[in-house]
Amino acid sequence: MALIGVVAGTAVGVLPGIGPAMTVALLLPLTYGLEPAQAFILFAGIFYGGMYGGSTTSILLNTPGESASVVTAIEGNKMAKAGRAAQALASAAIGSFVAGTIATLLLVLVAPLVVSFAVSLGAPDHFAIMLLAFAAVATVLGASRVRGFASLLAGLVIGTIGIDRVTGQQRLTLGIPQLADGIDVVVVAVGIFAVGEALWVAAHLRRSPPPVIPVGRPWLGRDDWRRSWRPWLRGTALGFPFGALPAGGAEIPAFLSYVTEKRLARRPEEFGSGAIEGVAGPEAANNASAAGTLVPMLAIGLPTTAVSAVMLAAFESYGIQPGPLLFEREPVLVWTLIASLFVGNLMLLVLNLPLAPAWARLLRIPRPFLYAGILFFASMGAYAVNAQPFDLVLLLLLGLIGLGMRRFGFPVLPLIVGVILGPRAELQGRRSLQLSGGDLSGLLGGPVSYTIYAVIAVILLWPLLTRLRRPA
Repeated sequence: MALIGVVAGTAVGVLPGIGPAMTVALLLPLTYGLEPAQAFILFAGIFYGGMYGGSTTSILLNTPGESASVVTAIEGNKMAKAGRAAQALASAAIGSFVAGTIATLLLVLVAPLVVSFAVSLGAPDHFAIMLLAFAAVATVLGASRVRGFASLLAGLVIGTIGIDRVTGQQRLTLGIPQLADGIDVVVVAVGIFAVGEALWVAAHLRRSPPPVIPVGRPWLGRDDWRRSWRPWLRGTALGFPFGALPAGGAEIPAFLSYVTEKRLARRPEEFGSGAIEGVAGPEAANNASAAGTLVPMLAIGLPTTAVSAVMLAAFESYGIQPGPLLFEREPVLVWTLIASLFVGNLMLLVLNLPLAPAWARLLRIPRPFLYAGILFFASMGAYAVNAQPFDLVLLLLLGLIGLGMRRFGFPVLPLIVGVILGPRAELQGRRSLQLSGGDLSGLLGGPVSYTIYAVIAVILLWPLLTRLRRPA
C-alpha cells in the first residue's frame, strides 16, 4: 500500500495543478472496501510522494506542482537552465528523505506528549482550539483576510446543512429530503478540489506549457554534498514546528528556509542564478512540515493543511474519531500509519533518484485527456458515497463554487476546515454552555482557553498593530 501511495503521489505531484489533496479526495470513495490502516497508509504515501513530485515540475518547468514547491522553483529552475537539473533533483530528493525521516522520528516523540496534554482539556478548551484553527486558516492563507473569512463562512454554512442533533429541526435543507443528513464531506472535498481544479484548468487549456528541460540521472558531487547537508538540517528544524501549528503549512517554513540560506551562504552572489542551497533547504522544510501536520491531526483532530483535512474526513467516513482518545482506542492503526511513513520515505528515495527522467515524461500527457479522467473518477467517487444521483448535482455545484473561488482568489482550505470542524466546534460550544447553564462565561474555561483567546486576539489585530507601529 505504501508503494502504491508513493508512486501515485509522486506522479500526481509531478503533474502541475493536481495536488495530493485532490488525489486523496478522489481515492476516498474508492478505499471504502479497504481496511482503515491500508487506506491511511495509501493516503500518507500520496501525501509524502506529492511533496517529492512537486519539486520535479518546479525545477524542470518553473511550474510548482504544489504551492509549497514555489520557493524551490526560484533556484531549481535556474540550475536546470544552467545544465544542472540532475544535481538540483538529487539535492531535492535526498533532502526530502533526510527531512522526512527526522520529522517522522519527531512525530513519534511529540505526538504522545500532545495527546497526554489534550486529554486534560475540557469542552471550553477544545472550543477555543477550534476557534484558533478558524482564525489561523482564514488569516494566514490567501492574500486577503476578507476572502479567507468568506471562504471559512461558506464552509461553516455547508457544515450546518441537515438536521440539528439537539433540536431535531432541519437547517438550510430547502425542503430537499436528500439534504436532511447533510452533505457528505467526501462529496465536498471531491467537488471543491477535483472538479473545481479540472474546470479551472479547462478554462486555461489554450495556454501552451513551457518546454520540458531534459534530465540526466540525478547525482551530487562532493562540493554539492558539502553545500547541501547543513540546509537539509536547518530546513527540517524550520519545517516540523510550522507543520504542527494550525495553518502553519509548508509555504512559510520553505520561504524562511530560503531567506536563511541566502543570509548564511558562503556564496550569496549565486542566489538568483542557481544556488543549490536554495533547493536543499526549502525542499527539506516542505517534507518536514508534512510530518508535522500529522501531529495536530492525530492528537487533537485539527487539520492544518488541505491533505490533512481530507484525511480527517476519511477518518470520519470509517467511523473513527481523531483526537486524544485515538491513540488509546486505535493504537494499532496509529502506529502502523506512523511506521509506514518510514517505509514510504525510503521507497521515495529509491524511486526518485533513478526514475526522475521517467517522471519528467509525464509532463507531456495532453491536459484534456488528463482532466477528463479526473472528472470521470470524481463523478464515480461521489456517486459511490450514497449511490444517489442527487450527489452528482451537488458535485457539479460544488465544482462551480471551487472554480469561482480559484477565479477570484479565495483560498480553498478554510472552506474545507469549516465543513469538517464547524459541526464539532458547535458541539463543544454547546457542551460548554450547557455546563454553565447558558452563561457565556462557560466558554472561557481555564488558563488554556485564556491563552488561546489571547493568541486569537493577536492574530486578528496584528494588521492594526503593525500599522500603528509604523512612523507617521
